[in-house]
Amino acid sequence: MASDSGALPSAGNAARNTTLERCLDVLRDAKNDSEQFAALLLVTKAVRAGEVDCKTRRRIFDAVGFTFPNRLLASREPPAGCPEHVFRALGLTLLTCFCTDPELASHSQILNKIPTFNDILASPCNLDDTFTSSMIDDVYQCLGAVLATARGPRELVSRGTVSALCQVYLNNSYGHDHALQLLQGLLATAEARCWQRATPDLMAVLCKLSDTFHRAEDMTKFQMCAVLPYFMPPPPLLTQHPQGSKCLHNLYRGLASILSSRLSQLQRDPALKLAACLSQAYGAEWIPAGNTGSKFLALLVNLACVEVRLCLEEPDPATVDGKEEVMTACYILIEMGILECMREEKPLLKEKQKVQLVGTMGEAFGAVIYYLRQVGWEKLGEPFVFASVRILGAWMAEETSSLKQEICDLLPFLVHYAKTLFREGDKAMCSPQQTAVPGVPGSPKDSALPTDALRFLLPALCHLTAEDRPREILISEGVPALLCEYFLHQWEVLTSEPQPLTLLDSVEVSLQTSCGVFLNLVVTTPDLIRRDGCFASLMDTLMKSLPFLLPQQGHLVLAANVATLGLMMARILASFPVLQETPSAPAFFEAAICFLSQAHAAQEDPISKSLAMAVVPDYEAAWADIRELWFLGMQAFANCIALFPWLPHMVLQSSWPQDLLELLGKVAPDSVDFELIAVFQGILLELARASQQGKEVIMSQQGKEWANLYGMAALEQCLCEL
Repeated sequence: MASDSGALPSAGNAARNTTLERCLDVLRDAKNDSEQFAALLLVTKAVRAGEVDCKTRRRIFDAVGFTFPNRLLASREPPAGCPEHVFRALGLTLLTCFCTDPELASHSQILNKIPTFNDILASPCNLDDTFTSSMIDDVYQCLGAVLATARGPRELVSRGTVSALCQVYLNNSYGHDHALQLLQGLLATAEARCWQRATPDLMAVLCKLSDTFHRAEDMTKFQMCAVLPYFMPPPPLLTQHPQGSKCLHNLYRGLASILSSRLSQLQRDPALKLAACLSQAYGAEWIPAGNTGSKFLALLVNLACVEVRLCLEEPDPATVDGKEEVMTACYILIEMGILECMREEKPLLKEKQKVQLVGTMGEAFGAVIYYLRQVGWEKLGEPFVFASVRILGAWMAEETSSLKQEICDLLPFLVHYAKTLFREGDKAMCSPQQTAVPGVPGSPKDSALPTDALRFLLPALCHLTAEDRPREILISEGVPALLCEYFLHQWEVLTSEPQPLTLLDSVEVSLQTSCGVFLNLVVTTPDLIRRDGCFASLMDTLMKSLPFLLPQQGHLVLAANVATLGLMMARILASFPVLQETPSAPAFFEAAICFLSQAHAAQEDPISKSLAMAVVPDYEAAWADIRELWFLGMQAFANCIALFPWLPHMVLQSSWPQDLLELLGKVAPDSVDFELIAVFQGILLELARASQQGKEVIMSQQGKEWANLYGMAALEQCLCEL
């Protein structure tokens, strides 16, 4: 009858356990070092660390503790006739045995041995000396066990293990393959710390890896595609380091060699993931300019598009399972393609290549849309769905003419998806985060799944709300109320206690883009602004926001968006309580006057030496981003003057019209362009019409003369009227 192999111990196990019991008895009863040493030899001969069960391992530890291994490691005088490192080897054997217990692996006595482990790795190894090689093998087991603990990665990095492992690999020392594996583990769990503490060593390893990758002509080339992403340093280190450009060029040449060949799926996928890591960190900077580089870039994006279509056009969404990693890598490559097709300055792609790629990417996004339409509601929380929505948002932000009907059909799903993640998800997680490439080492790593889908859809919403059919769908799906809620939440994040700069930058961009969406709605659907109560709440937030923003450094673009949107909405909501019965309204208009009035000043022309109209230095750096907003804000403010009885007096009290007329009198008339004259006239004209005092002030500042000189016919006529 067949026996149950798990029911009874084998004869070999029974004999080994009996021997081990005797050894432990000797260890416990030993009266001196010699007896302990003899018993320890029997222990190490009786079992190997990996074959000791938890109960036996604990008995060994209880018998010898850490004291005896510590003494063995510290001893430099082995017994007569024994190899030089016998004590250290035995001590390491015991520690290796203990480290198989996670609780012992994180013990301070083990962590304190990390420098000793590093020293052993750095020592010359005679491969004929079995004690030495065995010691190094034990060190790798100990380091691997420590790495697997919660405290381990931090302790290993702070105690110099990264540099020690790098040197082993660079010197091709015994166990260099184990060293590379441990480095991968450390970089996967503590990337930033590793690069902070050991940049020169890690760069040297990357140089060696990239050179090997470039030169390899066998399966090593494909195997290294999976290794190299771990060693991609945080940007922009690679583009700034003296050896960085050589590494990037070797990586490019290695990938070009792989991807231009006929490949199996198993060979192509790691190469696409490596290319995605490079693209996510460095965009297209790693691809050389010129005809060869442009062909490679086009090939890379084409391959990514083909992979996406092959995977996502399957009728069953379950076919995607197991392919999410490579699909997400393809998304990153396609996003790089989108950016390169939009690039106008020093483009890598020729116009013909751009046209071809846009068509190819359109087909891939047809597959993405098809996949998202098949996704069940139970999959809304899955990372790949998020990645698919994110890349589709990037496409819609740039290409609105392609797949228009398909996108309109998908909009209800996208709105529901974004709304679900925002409202039902943890609000603390709704702050912008980088999107990691799942399973692609070297991509940005986050502790939580990004849930701010709206952030990635906002640029697309800016385009879609400017078109009639998509705008109707978005309004019917409740997007205005959702965006108002989102804006209020993001504003709270921006103004809360200190946050990471990267987070604040992303929040500010989201707020700016939200303002762009709202401006489209204000211009195209003013009735919606009046009837939907969410806009009154938004108006209240805008009025409180602008006085807060203007004194802050670095927020001028956001202030311009808030000021202009607020003024545009104020024209529509002038009779609403939010503007008539709150103290926030005067403060908002005071801040708006400050923003609009301080944009221009007289500046000496270097050629003619006369004074010319110029944008002030504080505004100049952001002028490309705020110019249109400033002009729109000037027009909206002029329209508001007659709507609020107290506003003309506030304008006069600010001395804005007086300063403006004084400025026009200082500068050369030909330095003031027609568009600027038009908005200046709008402010002065509405003030003169709304207030007799305003007209008198303008007249007293030679307003009629300046109106005549600058061709402000409407203002001149108004001033001439009794």
